[in-house]
Amino acid sequence: MSKPILTIKNLTKKYGENVVFHDINLSVNEGDTIVIIGPSGTGKSTLLRCINLLTRSDAGEIWLDDKEITCKECDEDKVRQHIGMVFQNFLLFNHLTALENVRLGLTRVKHMNPADAQLKAMQELERVGLLDRAGHYPGQLSGGQQQRVAIARALAMDPRVMLFDEPTSALDPELIGEVLEVMRKLALEGMTMLVVTHEMGFAREVADRIVFLEKGSVVEEGSPNDLFYHPKNERTREFLWKITELYGKKDTEQGNG
Repeated sequence: MSKPILTIKNLTKKYGENVVFHDINLSVNEGDTIVIIGPSGTGKSTLLRCINLLTRSDAGEIWLDDKEITCKECDEDKVRQHIGMVFQNFLLFNHLTALENVRLGLTRVKHMNPADAQLKAMQELERVGLLDRAGHYPGQLSGGQQQRVAIARALAMDPRVMLFDEPTSALDPELIGEVLEVMRKLALEGMTMLVVTHEMGFAREVADRIVFLEKGSVVEEGSPNDLFYHPKNERTREFLWKITELYGKKDTEQGNG
C-alpha cells in the first residue's frame, strides 16, 4: 500500500449554527482521482476550500504528506503552492494575456526569473493545448479555453494535489468536453486530483474512488463500479439514478438541437 499524500481527519466546518459538514475522513493516495458527488449545498465546494486553506475548518486536521497543514503556524501561501485549485468561474485576470495569467504566480510567488517563468508558462499552455492562444486575453477566449488557462496556471506551480470545483458547470455543453479531456490526460499522467462534479460519465471513466456526500456527511465511498452498479445505500442509488437521468436528458436534448 502506498502512503497517503493527503489525509483528512474528522474535519468539521460550521457557519454559526449551520453545520456545513462534520467528521469528514478521507485518505488520498498519490496518483488517485477522487470524485466527490452529492446534492447542491451539501458542503462539497467548502470541503475543497478547506483543503486549500481558502476557508478555515473549525475542527479536525488535514495532512499533506507528513505535515499537518491546518495548524495555526502553517503558512497558507506556501501550502497553496502545493495544492492547486481550479474554480467554477476561471478567475483569470482580464487585463492579462493567457501567458501572463499563467506566468504571474511563477514570478510573484515562486520568484522565478522572467525567462524561466516565461518558458514554464508556455510549457503549461502547450500541455492544455493552448500554446497558440498565449497572446490572447480572456475576453478573446471561449469559456472552455479560459478554464484550460486556469488549469495551466494551477499546474505551473507544480502542485502535489489538484482540486477541481465543478470546473465545467459554467460552460456551454459543447465546451465541456475539451476541459474534461485535459483532466483525463492529467489522470493518466498520475496527477493526484479531487474533483467535485456532476459529470457522471467522467466520474465513471476516470475516478479511482467516488465519495457521495450529503447533509455534511459521507454517505458512501467506493469504486465507480461499486457506486454505479452495486451501491450499498439506498440514498446513493436514488441520487445516482436522478442525476444520471437529468444529465442524460440534457445531453440528448443538446444532441438533438
